[in-house]
Amino acid sequence: MTFRTGLVVGKFCPLHLGHELVIRHAARHCSDVVVISYTKPEFPGCEPPRRERWLRERFPEADVLVLDDARLAAHCTARGLPVRTLPDNTAPDEMHREFVAWLCTALLGRTVDAVFTSESYGDGFAATLARRFGHPVQHVCVDRARHEIPVSGTTVRADVGRHRALLAPSVYADFVPRAAFLGGESSGKSTLAGRFGAVAGNACVPEFGREWWHRRGGEFGFDDMLHIARTQVGMEHERVAQTSGWLACDTTPLTTLFYSLDLFGRADPELERLARRPYDAVFLCAPDFAFVQDGTRREPAFRLQQHAWYVCQLHERGVPYVELAGTIEERLAVVLATTGRIA
Repeated sequence: MTFRTGLVVGKFCPLHLGHELVIRHAARHCSDVVVISYTKPEFPGCEPPRRERWLRERFPEADVLVLDDARLAAHCTARGLPVRTLPDNTAPDEMHREFVAWLCTALLGRTVDAVFTSESYGDGFAATLARRFGHPVQHVCVDRARHEIPVSGTTVRADVGRHRALLAPSVYADFVPRAAFLGGESSGKSTLAGRFGAVAGNACVPEFGREWWHRRGGEFGFDDMLHIARTQVGMEHERVAQTSGWLACDTTPLTTLFYSLDLFGRADPELERLARRPYDAVFLCAPDFAFVQDGTRREPAFRLQQHAWYVCQLHERGVPYVELAGTIEERLAVVLATTGRIA
């Protein structure tokens, strides 16, 4: 290792491969790496919890600090410090440098030996840190000319779908809008999800529960419920890379929760949490199709029971949804209009 502690600071809105290059370079040359992220104002889709999750998932060994004014105030209060606010993005460079030095000493209780950037301001940044810390701080510039990874946050934010190759899959996943299709048995849900998924730029995640039911010979155990929900969510993550538009999700863990309660009268706590997974648009298919018994379904009355349960749950959870009725074409037109407005 070249340095004891390295520092990387950025907005990371979003975290792209250029940022990752700098952080990985720091990790290779330092025993410890501190990563600080803040921006004022915030950028849509890059809120602090997301940025923190991206950084912790991609760099689990780093000491990560992601701030907004509320988070900063909480840190100050917890340490008995006067409450401060973030400097605005347009504030002078020296104000940001002094602020980061204060974050290191007051909030993190440490100093650094090197600061890693891909920008020209790094030398001045290192000089300010050295003056505040009372020991040398070296600036290490990484790919300033962007030869290795030609990217900028502004470019990516302008069209995330077009530049998704410059984001890790787990980061890009947060920018793909997901449409959930719910409904009782024989309500046209799977057909509609598939049709929407066939629209240019979209992809469809099929219902894993049905596939697993066939694999299990038509028998479910309690543990199968959590496995189904986990796999359904995992398939969503896998299909994200296949779309530059919406991701059509044929059922969600909420469906698995219904079957767990119906079959076993209880649900695993993790399944309960997965059932609260948010979606950008939720469509509930009305039970107004002629009921078709394909050998796997229960009686028509069960379909009505499912529909009523979905309505109740969505209302109780405060989840906005659109109820779809009529033919597949009529329903698809509503879905396209709704997702078009959201996009």
